[in-house]
Amino acid sequence: MASSPTLKPFVSSLYSDPTRHCGSLLENYFPRSFQVKKELSLEGKLKLSTKQFRLNCLGHRDMDVSASVLADSVTDAQLDVNEEDPSISTLLMNFDSNFDPYGAMSTPLYQTATFKQPLATENGPYDYTRSGNPTRDVLERLLAKLEKADRAFCFTSGMAALSAVANLVGTGQEIVAGDDIYGGSDRLLSQVTPRTGVVKSKLLQMFRRVNTSDLSEVAKVIGPKTKLVWLESPTNPRQQIADIRRIAEMAHTHGAILLVDNSIMTPVLSRPLELGADIVMHSATKFIAGHSDLMAGVLAVKGESLAKELYFLQNAVGSGLAPFDCWICLRGIKIMALRVEKQQENAQKIAEFLSSHPRVKKVNYAGLPNHLGRDLHYSQAKGAGSVLSFLTGSLALSKHIVETTKYFSITVSFGSVKSLISLPCFMSHASIPSAVREARGLTEDLVRLSVGIEDVEDLIADLDNALRTGPL
Repeated sequence: MASSPTLKPFVSSLYSDPTRHCGSLLENYFPRSFQVKKELSLEGKLKLSTKQFRLNCLGHRDMDVSASVLADSVTDAQLDVNEEDPSISTLLMNFDSNFDPYGAMSTPLYQTATFKQPLATENGPYDYTRSGNPTRDVLERLLAKLEKADRAFCFTSGMAALSAVANLVGTGQEIVAGDDIYGGSDRLLSQVTPRTGVVKSKLLQMFRRVNTSDLSEVAKVIGPKTKLVWLESPTNPRQQIADIRRIAEMAHTHGAILLVDNSIMTPVLSRPLELGADIVMHSATKFIAGHSDLMAGVLAVKGESLAKELYFLQNAVGSGLAPFDCWICLRGIKIMALRVEKQQENAQKIAEFLSSHPRVKKVNYAGLPNHLGRDLHYSQAKGAGSVLSFLTGSLALSKHIVETTKYFSITVSFGSVKSLISLPCFMSHASIPSAVREARGLTEDLVRLSVGIEDVEDLIADLDNALRTGPL
């Protein structure tokens, strides 16, 4: 089992002999023929730079957060703090890992479990992939940049990420969660977390469910025992909108942490940390990776203290994302902005089509003018995304639609370039008791769509055919 190395002795010694350690480090990790230029800045910061590689040894940083924090400030984007950030689409295509001395255009895959150390008594930047890996660090730094977070952490799944957050809650403390969150999140809080004995609540004896679109209801349940407030906006699948700014203020008044599941929006459309959230979570399986070919979760965090706690949990439990999955995610994320834009454009047209169809009772989509939370949503997001749901009033008709469409695959999940369709009560939200679902308005006839990048006219024709040919 790997230790949790600290780089403090290494960094401290830079002041007494700044060239010895970085020189030996480079000799161990890079070819001897690789030319290095050394220059000591007025701030006591040694930059070892080459045409394609820069390693920064920062003496003023607390190095305990990660075994690999030496690489935290490698990118030019982070060094040029005075430069204005480019758009997300530009950043995604030009985020430079600078890890590879040979200038590889694709971030190298460090498919290794362990790393050779320079000396018997001193650790290099990495020792064991569970604790840190160069490929994972590139992805985590990119995601932190996208969310404007202090740190970001990549996990083996969205649920692994959420489990780490749930582990922040101590005995006698409470979790307040939205009553329309993803079924897997509800299952974690209602069926798994109570087994640890840490959550005590008079309501349901586990955690407090609340309609997060109703601020008066939220204010009633957040109190001095609240440790964590957990919400989605828009919610999955009913597209309810929460006032993230106001709920953040309520949570912080009582010393609680606010987590926002931003999986539906992505950082392309919304950045909840800028609205007051403390943690932003993504199921990177969805829009971030975008191709239904990997499982991954992300936590983007504000505050170094909270980041240390979450890194400790990620490392101790061993839930960090594997190098190959990080590499696949880095490949998929490059066109995230392009995908999200196209998918949202298609979803808007499909929502408008459905809202005017005689066999559809209601459409849940924040991009429609009649959505009750539309104004609030657009005050904290740039778009409505590409996940929507609708009601037909008939389970038989909804089942027919799901099974008849040609271009919508029947699957759980969302965010893929391929259009997806499901009945949440029988799939993604099946673990929620039926009485709880019905009380929320999550009925069996509700159909959820995740709109892809296909030709939108084909998708509309497909849905129209399924609606017209369904049972009366």
